[in-house]
Amino acid sequence: MKKYTLLAASLFFITGLSAQKKATLNGKVTAPITIEQVYLRYSLNGEAKTDSASVTKGAFQFKTEITNPTMAMVRIKYPAANADSKPKYEAKTLYLASGTTQLLIHDSLKNALVKGNKVATDFENLTISQKPFSEQSRELSQAYAKYRTENNEAGMAEVEKKYEIMDSTMKHDVFLKFIQNNPKSPVALYALETYAGYDINPATISPLFDKLDPVTKNSEQGKNLGERIEIAKKTAVGAMAMNFTQNDTLDKPVSLSDFKGKYVLVDFWASWCGPCRAENPNVVAAFNKYKNKNFTVLGVSLDQPGKKDAWMEAIHKDQLTWTHVSDLMFWENAVAKQYGIRAIPQNLLIDPSGKIIAKNIRGEELQNKLAEILD
Repeated sequence: MKKYTLLAASLFFITGLSAQKKATLNGKVTAPITIEQVYLRYSLNGEAKTDSASVTKGAFQFKTEITNPTMAMVRIKYPAANADSKPKYEAKTLYLASGTTQLLIHDSLKNALVKGNKVATDFENLTISQKPFSEQSRELSQAYAKYRTENNEAGMAEVEKKYEIMDSTMKHDVFLKFIQNNPKSPVALYALETYAGYDINPATISPLFDKLDPVTKNSEQGKNLGERIEIAKKTAVGAMAMNFTQNDTLDKPVSLSDFKGKYVLVDFWASWCGPCRAENPNVVAAFNKYKNKNFTVLGVSLDQPGKKDAWMEAIHKDQLTWTHVSDLMFWENAVAKQYGIRAIPQNLLIDPSGKIIAKNIRGEELQNKLAEILD
């Protein structure tokens, strides 16, 4: 709830370099419903593909080419109830794999059954196991929205704690168990990406990645995850922080190494990031309290091209009186990519020798850590 995330692109881009294979999706509709059109969206070699089909005598079919098992989305368009209303849609995510997959729609797409293909049924079983947590997540989101409207910070904080506990439980009980029980399934890569999250713990994730099927590991998505794991090893607590150079607000180059000999909080944020802006007062308090005790902050902004004014305005409005750098390249920010940043806010606390001694510490945790080492 506190993150703005660059998604891991796992929804439509599990592709590879192997030869193309045939994948067929047969749909059967037994419900007394009228369907205007059925759409299929998937990816082939990194290129988004969209196909459509009509329902004839309660059946429809898609014939596709894929390289590796690929996540896809089926979308149904229902006709408008009258001239003044809009068509309604339903969507369902599934896997396409070589061979034939059956989609049986008895009352709605939401409750449709997936049969006939091991990879597709693996993903369907994984999806079903998430349902209790998905329902709990919706309830928490509704509660959070209510507290936010009421400006009830205590209520919001309580919901966030519940969400973190739920998310941790789901990752362990659903995704980790699936990976452990089905390491050779292509779906295990998707499960592992979800389990790993935006901030990969290489000690946990690397052994699980090593057990995946070699074909899955060598797919484009598998290679991407492998690269993320290697970056995570370089940015783990105990590693020496990688040096970088980027221009400050006056377009003068600033390097991380310029701050050697100090405790430095490298803070990844952006003016457009609500959770970042909400955390800024806490960082300001930490900076003001410890700036005379060999501590400073280096802000790295993921603001967008042409948005320097927004970046500057946020710095002044939030009273962020430390050094700031950015290349104004949004998620393509060179430092963010170097450090594997896929969600913000994130930070790293670096000691005077250049070693990373903590990651992603915010709120009370940040204050406690700084008190531990500086008071």
